[in-house]
Amino acid sequence: MSRLLLVDDEEDVRYSFQRIFDLPEIELETASSGEEALRLIPKFKPDLVMMDIRMGGITGLDTLRRLRQLDSKLLVILMTAYGTTQAAIEALKLGAYDYLLKPFDVPKLKDLVAHALKAARDMKHVVSYQPLLEQEDYEQGIIGRSEPMQQVFKLIGQLAASDATALITGESGTGKELVARAIYHHSRRVSQPFLAVNCAAIPEQLLESELFGHERGAFTGATLQRIGKFEQCNRGTLFLDEIGDMTPATQTKILRVLQSGTFERVGGNQPIKVDVRIIAATNKPLEQAVATRQFREDLFYRLNVVRLHIPPLRERPGDIRLLVNYFLKTFAREQQSGPKSITTAAIKALEHYHWPGNVRELENAIRRALVIAKWDAILPGDLPAEIAGREAAPGASAPPPPVTSIQGDSDVAVLGQQLFHWAKKDPKFKIIPAIERELVIQALKETDGNQVRAAKLLGITRATLRKRIEKFGIQRELSVT
Repeated sequence: MSRLLLVDDEEDVRYSFQRIFDLPEIELETASSGEEALRLIPKFKPDLVMMDIRMGGITGLDTLRRLRQLDSKLLVILMTAYGTTQAAIEALKLGAYDYLLKPFDVPKLKDLVAHALKAARDMKHVVSYQPLLEQEDYEQGIIGRSEPMQQVFKLIGQLAASDATALITGESGTGKELVARAIYHHSRRVSQPFLAVNCAAIPEQLLESELFGHERGAFTGATLQRIGKFEQCNRGTLFLDEIGDMTPATQTKILRVLQSGTFERVGGNQPIKVDVRIIAATNKPLEQAVATRQFREDLFYRLNVVRLHIPPLRERPGDIRLLVNYFLKTFAREQQSGPKSITTAAIKALEHYHWPGNVRELENAIRRALVIAKWDAILPGDLPAEIAGREAAPGASAPPPPVTSIQGDSDVAVLGQQLFHWAKKDPKFKIIPAIERELVIQALKETDGNQVRAAKLLGITRATLRKRIEKFGIQRELSVT
């Protein structure tokens, strides 16, 4: 749950925020003055502070100065009336995340808060790059024991100890932003801001303004001066994702910042000096883009000081089991419940899939399976069809077909057809043992593992049930993998 602190001396504004942000994922606290906010913050520990500039007692700007001394990473959004926008711009120069004009546009307000809370999580949630994540000390971690991932871990450690520019390459879904945040969290700039910009998600005409800011009147609709991400991130780390999608004009400005540490806002002529570490990422082959003159060669060499290539998941199938366990524990914490287990057959299906969407696709597959699963263990039938339907490797035991609920003779006939169809596809599949095994599993689940009740439900003795459990290795199948 994210924590939001509103500081405003107007009771109507505080009431409006309580209604707008009455959400299960946000805990809202309010203060009527800067003095009260300074007393609340050490106890409440907010992720984001939204504060009016003009208040009785300490002004918003003075409160911001004190907050920056307390915690340089605490994100603050200033709120102002139309007549005091210059004060808000000054606040951004002091380190505020953004400013918002009164009266509020509610959709814009919610969008701004959502982006700010994500930035706060990126800065505060430490990313571990330990080869094995054995403890729960980290909210997020980079998981892997494979040799390619060992090389990634080594480079993260080396980069974290320096201010060198880094270029992270790899297919979509491999975790490039996670690697960038791991570098930041273990660097000497960790006490300063970390901001991420997805260059492919922002329209071309707005990207320059997002990065460098703009002057009032610089273009149609630029009614106010705007401070860009480079100024906001001074002395911090800026992550430029999908940098291969930048236009040549923006590439030129990025090159200038890397060379001289200066830039100009859009529509401005005053050089602004900043100290920002850049970590860039792309899923495109930049060498090819350089050869076709779609990407500046000099910028490529400036970015490519140290390169980290994140291997696709299909090249490290041995890490799948670790990732699945991590996701099961993470989702259990989110749902505040015990982690579900996953059957060996389901793990094998995951390990034999080619994963075009990489780790992100695996995460989504496990999240979906947890929603679909009717029992405490994820079965192959709970996985997406394209994953569960993949043929097992030679020598591997084929996953059993899903057993549907039987409500009548017609359902029994359909089930029989499904089983015979499966047996024709895989000569190793034996229908009777598969049905017997599935019935034992379901009986144990129905009785919460009580063997006496399960045997009675099946119409067999407890001794016979124990033999079936041993024969089919059912205890191992139901254990957390």
